[in-house]
Amino acid sequence: TFLVWVNEEDQLRIISMQKGGDVKGVFERLARGINTVGESVKAECGKDFMLDEKYGYVHSCPTNLGTGMRASVHIDLPGWTAHSVDALKARCEELCLQPRGTRGESGGQTGCTYDISNKHRLGYSEVQLVQTMIDGVNTLYDEDLALQKKLFEFPNIQSTHSLVAKYVTKEIWDKLAKHITPTAGFTLYKAIACAVEFDNQHCGIYAGDWDSYKDFAAVFDPLIQEYHGISADAKHTSDMDSTKITGNVNPAAPVKSTRIRVGRSIDGYGLSPGITKEQRLAVEGLFAAASSKFSGDLAGKYYALTGMDEGVRQQLVDDHFLFVSGDPNLSVSGMERDWPEGRGIFHNTEKTFLVWVNEEDQLRIISMQKGGDVKGVFERLARGINTVGESVKAECGKDFMLDEKYGYVH
Repeated sequence: TFLVWVNEEDQLRIISMQKGGDVKGVFERLARGINTVGESVKAECGKDFMLDEKYGYVHSCPTNLGTGMRASVHIDLPGWTAHSVDALKARCEELCLQPRGTRGESGGQTGCTYDISNKHRLGYSEVQLVQTMIDGVNTLYDEDLALQKKLFEFPNIQSTHSLVAKYVTKEIWDKLAKHITPTAGFTLYKAIACAVEFDNQHCGIYAGDWDSYKDFAAVFDPLIQEYHGISADAKHTSDMDSTKITGNVNPAAPVKSTRIRVGRSIDGYGLSPGITKEQRLAVEGLFAAASSKFSGDLAGKYYALTGMDEGVRQQLVDDHFLFVSGDPNLSVSGMERDWPEGRGIFHNTEKTFLVWVNEEDQLRIISMQKGGDVKGVFERLARGINTVGESVKAECGKDFMLDEKYGYVH
C-alpha cells in the first residue's frame, strides 16, 4: 500500500494506494510516508526536498510543479460510457478533473473503468486537490446513476408505428441495453435515439459501427428484412459494370440533370452516428491524402469545412454541392457531433465528381452532370468508386466495409 519509485521520471515518486474508495485513508498514509522519506533522507545526507517558494516542489516536468500530486480513483462509469466519452471528458474539465484509461496516460480506454484524478498541481494545496477529486468523483457517480436509469431502462419510443417500436421489445432491450460496441462504443439506446425523440420515424434506427449490425442483430436483422423485403438467408450482389447498361434516357425527354451517389465506409472506423472524434479526423486525413493523387477527369481539390473561406463555402452551398448542418435526425442520432471538424468536400475540376466526407456517410461518392446521360454518369461513378477505394487502401491498407449479407455498410 506504500511504494516509492526511484529515478524514473522523478528522483522519488512516492505512492499510497489500496483497494476501495477510502481516499482520506490513502492520503493520510501518503502524508506520513512523505514525512518519513524526507526525514530519513535528510538523516542520511543532510539534504531537504527541492522546494521553490514560487513553484512548489521541483520536478523535471513543468506540469507537475506545485504539489506534484496526482490523486486518483479507478471507477466504473457505465452510464457515462454509454452516453458519450467525449461528454465525460467535457464534464471532467468542468469539475477540474482529468479522466484517463486504466492503462495510463497513453494506454487508451477500454470498457467502462476510468482513472479519474485532479487536473491541477500548482496553485492549490494538497488538501484542496484531494477534496476536489473526492467531490468531483461523487458528482460523476451520481450523474452516472442518473444516466444509467435513462439509458438502460426500457425507453418510451415515441414513434409508435416505427420498425423500432415493432422490434425493440422489452425482452430484447433487457438483453442488449448495456452492451457497448468495441469500435465506436455504440449502444442500442444511441441507435434508436430518433425513434425515442421523435414521433414521425418509419425505421428510426442508425448503426454506429459495423459491430452494431452484428451485436444488435436481434433488432437489425428483422428490421432490415422487413424494410427491404428480403429473406433471412438473402445475400447482396454488387455489379458496377457500366457496359451492361443498355440504352439511355430518351434525348427528347426534358431531363435537367443526372446524379448518382453511393456511400462507402472504411473498415476499422465508426460510422457517422458513433464515430469518435479521433476516428473522424483520421478518415478525413486518409481521404485528403488519397484524393491528392486522383488523376485525369477525377483530379480536383479537397476543401475542409474547418477554416473554409466563407465565400467558397456559400458558393458550394448555392451550387447545391455542399451539405450543411441543422438536420434534426442527424443531430439527435449523433452525426453532427464536433461540427464542422473532420468534414469536407472534394470535387473535380469540372464539378462532375464529388465526395462528401463525414456527413451521413464516412464517404458519399457522387457523379453528376447536366442532361440525361445516365450511362455516362454511372460509368464515371464506377471509376470514381474504384479510384477512391484503391487510393484509400494505398494510404492505410483498409478496404471498404462490405458485408456478405447486406452489402456495403452504412
